[in-house]
Amino acid sequence: MLPIALTIAGSDPSGGAGLQADLKTFHQFHVFGQAVVTLVTVQNTLGVRQVEMMPADLVTRQIRALLDDFPPHAAKTGALGNVEVVLAVARCSLDFEFPLVVDPVMISKHGAPLLSADAVDSIRAALLPRAALVMPNLAEAAALTGRAVDSVAQMRDAARALTDLGAHAALVKGGHLDGDAVDVLFDGRVWHEFVAPRVPTRHTHGTGCTYSAAVTAGLAAGMDLVAAVTRGKEFVTRAIETNPGLGRGAGPLNHWATWGGWPEG
Repeated sequence: MLPIALTIAGSDPSGGAGLQADLKTFHQFHVFGQAVVTLVTVQNTLGVRQVEMMPADLVTRQIRALLDDFPPHAAKTGALGNVEVVLAVARCSLDFEFPLVVDPVMISKHGAPLLSADAVDSIRAALLPRAALVMPNLAEAAALTGRAVDSVAQMRDAARALTDLGAHAALVKGGHLDGDAVDVLFDGRVWHEFVAPRVPTRHTHGTGCTYSAAVTAGLAAGMDLVAAVTRGKEFVTRAIETNPGLGRGAGPLNHWATWGGWPEG
């Protein structure tokens, strides 16, 4: 059976992040992609100019339409925007018979808010308990746990706190630390670290979206969590290394990237 993955996320017309990056990543992993739109942005590689939310009931109807016809084998969230949409997704997730990856997108690469301040509590209370995996960066982990997250040791503390809040597993991404890019995974029992060399480039737009989409694609295809994260880390690192150099600002990754034993061409 063809694996199916769903992204519930915002639209990025530049194609570097959001549901566009997710769908490109799903396709590269030979997974059929579905997309539910939560918000629309006006942006390019230089910045975000406008954000418009979808009504929560419209988000709900999009999800229900997919569940009624051909539901995915895994899903992920991206930018959800406000409390109403967070709660709508959380209510729908009660009927999910597949893993949900929560990428708690709060701020764009350019610093524009993509989640209202009051919605952080809703993610913490309503969505984390539904998450097979939550994948925050350092700032998002700090916002969700209410503690500083500035070192690998603090990343471990945050990952454990996120599982205490109900997430089945937590992957705290250390891409904003100095030195190698270190991510810490806690699955409720065992710790794992994923390390990759830092790539000196400004072309990192959509890194978090692409990473979480790659992990979701792995879960949809039946991979275990550690294998899905390992492959996702390899892919996003290679996608940064081989970025196409597009745009005058923070440009997109290479979503055609190859990794590991994946054949060229």
